Amino acid sequence: MTVTAQLLKFFRVDQQLRGLQTRLTAADEFLAEQERQHGDLEAKHTKLATSVRQAKAAQQAAETEAAALETKMASLREQMNVARTNKDYSAFLSELNALKARKDEFEKTAIGHMEQIESMTKQQGEAETAKAERHGMVHKAKGDRTAKATEIKDRVDELKGQREALAKEIPADTLKLLNELIHKRGDEAMAHVEELDRRNHEWTCGSCNMAVTVQVINMITQGRLTRCTNCGCILFTENPDDVVSKKAKKADDDDVPAKRVKKPKAATKEAKV
Repeated sequence: MTVTAQLLKFFRVDQQLRGLQTRLTAADEFLAEQERQHGDLEAKHTKLATSVRQAKAAQQAAETEAAALETKMASLREQMNVARTNKDYSAFLSELNALKARKDEFEKTAIGHMEQIESMTKQQGEAETAKAERHGMVHKAKGDRTAKATEIKDRVDELKGQREALAKEIPADTLKLLNELIHKRGDEAMAHVEELDRRNHEWTCGSCNMAVTVQVINMITQGRLTRCTNCGCILFTENPDDVVSKKAKKADDDDVPAKRVKKPKAATKEAKV
């Protein structure tokens, strides 16, 4: 078996394995995305809960300050009722007005915190609902991922065994080249030679559609590792006889097809005489 044939067997087993693993990779990516979104919602819910607690504490502090000022204002009113002079009354009134202004500010602040608490509590409830829904999606995604992994496990193990066995038969440097091409080009690491016109010796690379010369075709039929000069993929053909005609096999290194030599007509006539 030629090295190209060995690479082709390895490539096709690896291709099947990558196809199965892609299905599992897609499930992993979906699960990771659901977990990320669930984590974002959980962080949002936690942040809102913290903000609500802080707002409630601030509201309580503002209400406490307002209540303390109200107590002071009540005391001032009592003193105003027993004031003996207009000067004392005016002083009490001025202080009362100042306390009232401060009390109004604290009450306004408390109302603002109440509105914030109401809004954040609503958002917290929405986040809680969304988090619960996303948790359900995470649970389902985990189940789907596990089911797919179980479904393909036996086949994956079988293909891995085949790939390891085939790898042992291929020269290390050649296998390294193919693995690099698979990593870079995926399913186009190897490409079939496409026949356009056998009579005119026209073939193309199945990956990039660039023309392939007769000399390259001859190298492939000889079992030599051959890469497309344009895209760099490894070229192969399932059956050399289906791609290369006898003329192509006998072509010289300059890619000039062999020509049949015809006898001159004059020579033919002399032969008859």
